[in-house]
Amino acid sequence: MSFFSVVMQGIVSGLLMGGIYSLVAVGLSLIFGVMGIINFAHGALMMLAMYTTFWTVHFLGLNPYLTIVVTVPLLFVLGALIERYLIDPVLASDETIQILLTLGIAIWIENMALVLWRPDFRSVVSGDKLSNFFIGEVMFNLPKLYGFLFALACVISLNIFLRKTDLGLSINASSQDKDGARLVGINVKKIYLIAFGIGSACVGASGTLVMPFLYVYPEVGYMFVLNAFIIVVMGGMGNIMGAFFCGLIVGLTESLGGLFLSGDLKQAVVFIIFILVLLFRPQGLFAKRNAAG
Repeated sequence: MSFFSVVMQGIVSGLLMGGIYSLVAVGLSLIFGVMGIINFAHGALMMLAMYTTFWTVHFLGLNPYLTIVVTVPLLFVLGALIERYLIDPVLASDETIQILLTLGIAIWIENMALVLWRPDFRSVVSGDKLSNFFIGEVMFNLPKLYGFLFALACVISLNIFLRKTDLGLSINASSQDKDGARLVGINVKKIYLIAFGIGSACVGASGTLVMPFLYVYPEVGYMFVLNAFIIVVMGGMGNIMGAFFCGLIVGLTESLGGLFLSGDLKQAVVFIIFILVLLFRPQGLFAKRNAAG
């Protein structure tokens, strides 16, 4: 394989994985953009979605991708319940309390997963698990391609929803001016619940999409939530399209870094770019703080 083909392979692999990162980060960015709260439980919720896919496949024998009709509504409801009964009571409190609360939720969920399912690595068997096709010398992994295409469709649909529907416009209004939104009759507390539910549903979809090519275990959320925080900050806090494009950037950086660097050094390149953004563009590469970006 020529050097050019190797680089092209890295670009393709990076973009496909970056699409999944983007969907995870979009949910996190939406929650912050509307509510101004950093949700450290985001990765734990993704882990729950992955386990939901695993057990649904295990007991019902469904194709892993079909379980998305279970994980998305389930994570929406779970996110709404967390917002209503745990997040809402501390929204007026200091940011430190909010951070500690979401961190505590994450720790509790992960420890419950350890108790219920032990730290074993589990996976689903998909007919497409090892399916690949080639364009020239560049290989496309079908499960990652499916995940990328669905993630892209989710981000586009969410962006249209936020810009073109009455509810989406209410979410945008609440993210930009909460007092003004209340004055025109928008129930901001209800908008918070819906936004947190949608953000959780995004990470639920992500959990299903990665199961055909990844293992699930109680701490799996950490590998995604760290990148998601980096992506959200790089894209501009609360900017959905910024999170999408920066997810692709992070995926490309990891993939191309892995071609030339060994081990975890590829992640160091991501952190270097992140630090440079903080130094020279602290507001984010696509700074425009509202839910739709």
